Amino acid sequence: MLHILHYSFMVRALLAGVAIGVVAPLIGTFLVAKRYALIADSLAHVSLAGLAAGVIVGINPLLGALAVAILAALAIEKLRGGKYVTAEMALAMFLSGGLAIAVTLISASHRANVDLMAFLFGSITTVTQQDLYIIGILGLGIVVLVAFLYRQLAYASFDEEQAQASGLRVQILNQLLIILAAVTVVLSLRIVGGLLIGALTVIPVAAATQVAHSFRQTICYAVVFGLISVIAGLIMSFYLDLSAGGSIVLTALALFVVTVVLKKITR
Repeated sequence: MLHILHYSFMVRALLAGVAIGVVAPLIGTFLVAKRYALIADSLAHVSLAGLAAGVIVGINPLLGALAVAILAALAIEKLRGGKYVTAEMALAMFLSGGLAIAVTLISASHRANVDLMAFLFGSITTVTQQDLYIIGILGLGIVVLVAFLYRQLAYASFDEEQAQASGLRVQILNQLLIILAAVTVVLSLRIVGGLLIGALTVIPVAAATQVAHSFRQTICYAVVFGLISVIAGLIMSFYLDLSAGGSIVLTALALFVVTVVLKKITR
């Protein structure tokens, strides 16, 4: 383990990974409770289009991805509450359309020199110092905001109608949650990749539900499983020369299997 810390790119990857390992399952717990689990995948594909646009314009790709992902998140939430498009249709359109726009922008522009595969599946060598600052600041902001609004978000996640009847501004809370999901997805692009971030927001939560006895416990276990998945996955990818995102998700899946087996044994 200490050998890894001799490489600056691995130190940056581990620090960014710790932030992602906390934030992704944290937001994922609320998304799963609201049956929004698939929205992370849709936002990931859309953020790739923003990433390509950022490269073309000449700004930090993550900032371009962040702007487009937030706009897409608000659009999805607006469409979800409309009469003419179902939630599943909206997610499907943004999921496929986002990736199509990203590929088209990159192929059409001679200025866009970006390794799309690194953002699709994650790459530990691409995390820059600037990326680390962005991930750290935004990740901390998400944790503080969720902690401050925990009761309202939890109430609105489990019973929207009752929460609205009690006076909570559910629509604003839903918009805030989906914006936080968009930010989380963008923060994870460098480490996990756009095609796999949905798994990191859901699988640790699925594992946590096997052993937790309350929503608060589910969040705690999900964050622990997320951290284990990211750190173990990054170490595995370094020593075995594997994809960072793939290693992280496989570790999360292994933890899920372990929790299911333990649940059956302890019954």
